[in-house]
Amino acid sequence: MPAPKVLGFSGSTREGSFNRKLLKIALAGAQAAGAEITYVDLKELALPMFDEDLEKASGAPAGATRLKQLMMSHDGLLIASPEYNSSVSGALKNAIDWASRPAPGEASLAAFNNKVCAVMACSPGALGGLRGLVHLRAILGNINVIMLPQQVAVMKAHEAFDDAGNLKDTKQQASAENLGKLVTQVVTKLKA
Repeated sequence: MPAPKVLGFSGSTREGSFNRKLLKIALAGAQAAGAEITYVDLKELALPMFDEDLEKASGAPAGATRLKQLMMSHDGLLIASPEYNSSVSGALKNAIDWASRPAPGEASLAAFNNKVCAVMACSPGALGGLRGLVHLRAILGNINVIMLPQQVAVMKAHEAFDDAGNLKDTKQQASAENLGKLVTQVVTKLKA
């Protein structure tokens, strides 16, 4: 059986993003568990704000098509979500909206159907981004994603990472790695 494929992306486009650091730890956990991993930077996709008129006039932008193809070619998802005003970032919601649009002759929600997903967040605040994860779970769960109950939220993110990008708290580091391992294990069982 081929190795499970896990795609990771972060809703933060900021240089030096704490959420991107956290995501890379989870992706390393997936890789250690035997997954083939891919990381995509939403900033590099240069997605315009979702607009049905734009889509009708010129089709999906290249970045949206690339994201959707990556999602469709992977079995699992790891998503790090910064918390913006107690919800998900505009960049993340926009990426989800573009990826949800069906191409002609394609099944509805083809990029999301039965994908196994774990989510995580980190924030300088005291809740570690938990409020945003509640909204992200609601969005993804309603578009046919298999949401794993485990998640990681790291508070005081500006103090949480060492110079190598690892979490200083070894239990948090293991929890983030385990998210990736868990997605890999569940995908492997579902494909068996």
